[in-house]
Amino acid sequence: MVMTPYPRLLLAAPNSSSGKTTVSIGLMAALRARGLRVAPFKVGPDYIDPGYHTLATGLPGRNLDAWLCGTGRIAPLFAHGAAGADVSVVEGVMGLYDGRLGLTEGRSGFGSSAHIAELIDAPVVLVMDTSGVSRTLAATAYGLANHLQAPKVAGVILNKTGSPRAVDELRGALAEVGLPVLGAIPRSRDLVVPSRHLGLVPAAERDQAQAVIDAAAELVAAHVDLDEVLAVASAAAELDVTPWSAQAEISTVGGRPRIAVAAGRAFTFRYAETVELLRAAGCEVVEFDPMTSHRLPGGSHGLYLGGGFPEMYAEELAANRPLLAEVRAAVAAGMPTVAECAGLLYLCRTLDGTDMAGAVPLDARMSPKLTLGYRDLVAASRSVVTEPGERVHSHEFHRTITTSLRGTAGADVAPAWLVDAGPGRTEGLASASVLASYQHVHWAGYPQLAQRFAQACAAFGNAGRSWQAPVGPQRLPAPDLRHHGDAQLRPGLVDLAVNVRRAPEWLLTAVAARADQWTGYPESGAARQALAARYGLEAGQLLPTAGAADAFTLVARTFPGRKVVIVHPQFTEPEVAWRTAGHQVRRSMLRADEGFRLDADRIGADADLVVLGNPTNPTGVLHPAAEIGRLVRPGRIVVVDEAFMDFVPGEPESVLAGDLDGVLVTRSLTKLWGIAGLRAGFVAGDQTLIGELARHQEPWAVSTPALDAMVAIASGQADRVAARILDEVATERAFLVDALRAAGFPVAGEPRTPFVLVDVSGLGVSNPPEALAAQGFAVRRCDTFPGLGPGWIRVSVPSEPISTALIAALIRVRGD
Repeated sequence: MVMTPYPRLLLAAPNSSSGKTTVSIGLMAALRARGLRVAPFKVGPDYIDPGYHTLATGLPGRNLDAWLCGTGRIAPLFAHGAAGADVSVVEGVMGLYDGRLGLTEGRSGFGSSAHIAELIDAPVVLVMDTSGVSRTLAATAYGLANHLQAPKVAGVILNKTGSPRAVDELRGALAEVGLPVLGAIPRSRDLVVPSRHLGLVPAAERDQAQAVIDAAAELVAAHVDLDEVLAVASAAAELDVTPWSAQAEISTVGGRPRIAVAAGRAFTFRYAETVELLRAAGCEVVEFDPMTSHRLPGGSHGLYLGGGFPEMYAEELAANRPLLAEVRAAVAAGMPTVAECAGLLYLCRTLDGTDMAGAVPLDARMSPKLTLGYRDLVAASRSVVTEPGERVHSHEFHRTITTSLRGTAGADVAPAWLVDAGPGRTEGLASASVLASYQHVHWAGYPQLAQRFAQACAAFGNAGRSWQAPVGPQRLPAPDLRHHGDAQLRPGLVDLAVNVRRAPEWLLTAVAARADQWTGYPESGAARQALAARYGLEAGQLLPTAGAADAFTLVARTFPGRKVVIVHPQFTEPEVAWRTAGHQVRRSMLRADEGFRLDADRIGADADLVVLGNPTNPTGVLHPAAEIGRLVRPGRIVVVDEAFMDFVPGEPESVLAGDLDGVLVTRSLTKLWGIAGLRAGFVAGDQTLIGELARHQEPWAVSTPALDAMVAIASGQADRVAARILDEVATERAFLVDALRAAGFPVAGEPRTPFVLVDVSGLGVSNPPEALAAQGFAVRRCDTFPGLGPGWIRVSVPSEPISTALIAALIRVRGD
């Protein structure tokens, strides 16, 4: 070993959310802007921060994790990553002394920032949030610097500072305890990296990531003394260490096997050393994007699916049916495959109701519980990379769970791991060619795993084994969220595409009778009072809107920065509204084979705004109010689109009749009453939320004719007319449903709406709506609804003679 200078420092903090990541990426980028080569590191197992580090420095972001790699490898791994760099910046984790709980290897705080600083002998700079504190901050810094396990604390960077006077007070207090202030960074609202259920949004997923890094660099350069920071780093002692080498850890295999490695927005998590080990073994590593690549890289002999967020991109992944089919065929043919967490989800049959590769006999769904922690694993069986009884350390971090598909597991599939070295819990699946589990294992700590994988891939290639995906699957086009049923209408066609009834004459007369009022500005008070009374609400719990679609836009604009889950299949206007407003949007899919029924447990705990329809357009399924109520939790808004609830006699499942805390209900008054042109509706619910919406609503947002219609619809006369309409619709719907099913065309669930969702996949035509148009009928195409495809149509409930004619047309198209 040779003593080598590695200028370095470690940024730590008293606790999470102090701004370590912002300061770290800003410092890395600012030093790089000076022309320095900056080596970035992250303490702990986190994948996301290193992505920002890579973008900030142009060098691979690397992890220093004593649990995953062992204490003896930390300094060598650091030296490997720091080789040739002018300075190394290490971002800490949580609080300075926070590590693995309990005693590990005889010490507490194992793997903490302080522990890593000790292992690489790095000076520490504290990043301290000054919000709501003054001189007391110096006492906190002094305690951190003089703890029994304290590394060398070389200074402090103050973050989120206020006035110059407040900063001077802090500088003086810190000087009294012997800690120099290297910088004071003011508060900045422009530096917000959005988060989701597993931390920050990865840099690879954010088009604005580089702009955030540039802004952080500018802020740090303006408010931190970079010369003093470099002096701290340069004062670090020389290290007596041999840098880690992938070539020294692994032997070369023959045949140069090609390994396909998943990348792109949905697969952003893997340790840099994983690829370095495989290349050192003589493998060719080729990245592919499961969202956009139609095939695996040509001549692939192995498949590595790392971590990421497939749940955020389930629809896009599912739409790439050619690749899913190829992956399924490749795994079935015995291609060596390693899948960690996101990779496991991708191989499942379904993810949150959305079809995935179906390569392993599991279904996956979101869970309200976060599974997080370091794990002690014992290989439960032999896999493509493990031997039975082999012990490794891992990290587990997910909000999904998997369930086994009974009777589908092959005899060669077994549990992958005994978790925490005990018999109580097994996890994952293993076979001679597959290891698929939630566990993240750092192969630098266990290079034998990379060795076995490389050997298996070489053997697969040498054996000349191949696979062939079934011919036929085509990439599904992205659903056109702005498509509406009126696009199907043409002159001469019977309209079964649009859910609009003829307006009753008494309603049109009532609206027209006040035409003399239309010259003035609209006044919504009377309509608000009338509708509130009609639904048993206080006036402050209801706000008239220009239809339900206007209400979606208003809610999306009023409550920004939400993590939104849209329950699909459903009316697409909500997703358009929330995406347009810049929210993070995830889809949760209801499945046809489960009757499109809502299961609140599948939504997960991360969403702070959930949107669903009840009864749902286009499925017609009515969800129990009690099940919807299970979605409500502190800090979350639940938006229920009840646009068709007035077609349900008595409205027994309307959430308007229950506890409205955290709930918003949108209603359209245009469906039952045939006044789509007036754009009449309302949003009702939590009075505090309604108050916020009222403050953000544009003046005179609802026209006077629409407001007059609302008053009329809230009257007793309207109730009597509505009762007759509901009787007619129920009778006509029952006739249509029975006739369709008798003719061999399944109808989804037990619809409670003036339309039905029909499975026409048995017609044998690629475009059922066009085929029916040729027969004289306009029906709503359904491939524009997420979760449905061209094999479904939505049919408005017509009179019995028209239903009979439609069935005859379907039979003719089928060729009976």
